Amino acid sequence: MSKTSSDPSKVTSGSPYAALPPLVGWAFFPLGFFARLPLAMLTIGSMTLLIDSTGSYAMGGLAAAMVGLGSAVGGPTIGYLSDRIGQRRVLLPVALLQTIMIAALTWFGGPAAGGPVWLIVLLSLLAGAAGPQVGPLARVRWMAITRKRETGGRELSAALSYESMVDELGFVLGPAAVGLFAALIAPWLPLAIAAVMTLILVPLFALHHTEKAVLPQVKTIAKIKLSPNQIAGISIAVIGMIGMGTFFGSSAAGTLAFAGAMGNANIGGLLYAAVGATSSIAALSVAFWPSGWPQASRWLACAIFMVPAALLLQLPGNIPWMVAALLLVGIPVGPILVTIFTLGGEIAPPERLSTVMTLLSSGIVVGTSIGNGFAGLLADSHGYSGAFGVAASAALLLLLSGIAMVVLRARQQRRMLAS
Repeated sequence: MSKTSSDPSKVTSGSPYAALPPLVGWAFFPLGFFARLPLAMLTIGSMTLLIDSTGSYAMGGLAAAMVGLGSAVGGPTIGYLSDRIGQRRVLLPVALLQTIMIAALTWFGGPAAGGPVWLIVLLSLLAGAAGPQVGPLARVRWMAITRKRETGGRELSAALSYESMVDELGFVLGPAAVGLFAALIAPWLPLAIAAVMTLILVPLFALHHTEKAVLPQVKTIAKIKLSPNQIAGISIAVIGMIGMGTFFGSSAAGTLAFAGAMGNANIGGLLYAAVGATSSIAALSVAFWPSGWPQASRWLACAIFMVPAALLLQLPGNIPWMVAALLLVGIPVGPILVTIFTLGGEIAPPERLSTVMTLLSSGIVVGTSIGNGFAGLLADSHGYSGAFGVAASAALLLLLSGIAMVVLRARQQRRMLAS
């Protein structure tokens, strides 16, 4: 081990990101990224396969919706079990289960087998429910590793910023990989690749030494009772994540509709990558923000910026201006994600950390399904402006929930000072 890695605290006087590799090892970074990529490929991969095999957009949309619904239910369940018995003992069987479910969906959803609708719905639901939730559980590891360190605040901020950046890359690269493999080779290939990646990478993530930092609470978790303030805080954070997911789904649908109106729907995904570009950079910048700036105030400030930026998506009439608008609206996205996950970690009791992190992540999945659904309907009836109207509404929901969080945290602080 190098001198740098022997004392991570010495490097935190510079960039907080320099302290991260010594804490977890370099292998953790590519492993954590690629292990979560199959989950980003599953929704669009199932939709692509079913549209190709059945010729029905409705069937593809139904499969994708069931994946999202399954993930919304299965994610917090996996988090709760991880809190109780440990990540390794949950992730290993879950990885095998999801591999089987994806393989079955690939076979029965393909043109050769042509499975009945009820079976496709069931397999899609189970494949989503068995998603390993690598992103939220990685955040839990960072929180456990940095919690007792003197420089842990800066390191945790950097780690959560990095994780949000990686999530953004997954949201962009996952669907892009699906489109590439489906178009160049075969529609079933993206799901097959996702199954193989899950089978190999998720167990490696489960067995990584950072898992030992998170101690399961086998006996005490059942006795943990959340206070009313904790319940309110977690609820507001989940609503915020639903708003963010709704923005993701509706802005993606609006961008596709806009590209179609411009005469080339195939470039919709490429245009939408502009949101991920500025969002990722802005997320990384959060580690350098003043530590005295309260998390709830950060959320509110970013949401205030996001609402008018989302409204500007209605204005462009050509591709260059739309790219500019998407770059602009992406700026507050990453920081809001970092902030909400940080607030979730502050509010949740340590014994329920995995549950809360997966609950927040599931809120994004639920919101994405909501955004896709409503924006798709409005895009059919009102064009891309209708879809972007849903995105603006989602930004407004983020603003309102941000206000609610500021009020809640201010009330908590007044009570603490009074006592």
